[in-house]
Amino acid sequence: MKKRKTTLPQDFLRDLAAHWPLAKGSLTFVHRPCIRPNCPACQRGEKHGAWIFTFRQGGKQRCRYVPKDFVERLRQAIANGRWLEAHMTETGAKLIEQYRQERAQRAKG
Repeated sequence: MKKRKTTLPQDFLRDLAAHWPLAKGSLTFVHRPCIRPNCPACQRGEKHGAWIFTFRQGGKQRCRYVPKDFVERLRQAIANGRWLEAHMTETGAKLIEQYRQERAQRAKG
């Protein structure tokens, strides 16, 4: 495994700023009937298309409709959120490795 230097906090903050905005969840295009009782499209079986953002809040799954003009920005925020999760996972593994090295040095010295 390739050994890499532990990221300094200021490096992380710079990377985080470059990956702003952040979001955790999923974006899905769905077809649903509307709430209008006599909608001609729904009566023909043609449901209406809409973008939905699904996320967890307080342990419960939530959904929000997303305006068409906001879809690309939210899509990028979700990708940025996945970058952050991967970075945090990598950092956790690095912390353990760093701890083990420090413990081995203390045992020698």
